[in-house]
Amino acid sequence: MDKISIYVVEDYFLTRASYRHLLGGVEDFELLGDFETAEECLEVMEKKPADIVLMDLGLPFMNGIEATRIISEKYPETKVIVLTSHEVEEEVLASVASGASGYALKDVEFEMLKKVIRAVNFGALWFDPQIADVTKSVIPKPKSTDFDNLYNKKDLKSVLTERELEVLRLISEGKSNVEIGEIMMVSTNTAKAHVGNILSKLSVTDRVQAAVMAVKSDLFK
Repeated sequence: MDKISIYVVEDYFLTRASYRHLLGGVEDFELLGDFETAEECLEVMEKKPADIVLMDLGLPFMNGIEATRIISEKYPETKVIVLTSHEVEEEVLASVASGASGYALKDVEFEMLKKVIRAVNFGALWFDPQIADVTKSVIPKPKSTDFDNLYNKKDLKSVLTERELEVLRLISEGKSNVEIGEIMMVSTNTAKAHVGNILSKLSVTDRVQAAVMAVKSDLFK
């Protein structure tokens, strides 16, 4: 039986030690290594990618969302499961938009985590039931009850300006208005105005739904 190879990225030493102990005792798992930073994991993955990466979000230096995006782009066969204590709506969305295949809270029972790892390795998506309401809130409401026209799909590149597309990309990465302003070298008010224009043009009520629309259309792949 082929074992599921796993890397763990977690900055808290005792948590890493716990994962080493628990995962190391599972017959069909092979823990290849654990890392304090995302940079250390990415360096090792250049030589030996794993099947699964368990990724914390609140890491020193590069955060888990950015690391997930890089892994998803460079190693499409590797599945990332975010394993964090964070339940923030924007972070859930940003993780999914960056390519995560699973999102589990750190208090998940280990028996359940084993099932999640196996399921994700075989191609499933999994979200912790505790964030079910978050995932519901980011799904846009259908525009029709007609199966052939449930959603009015839009060509986002024809609807938005180049600058608005850049703002939408930053929204999809979970950036706040302040961060968008800093990155684009404009005021926070200007960034907020761009976000408002995007929501209006896409006929959505909040930035989360706008980001979901971008993800569903594969806009930034």
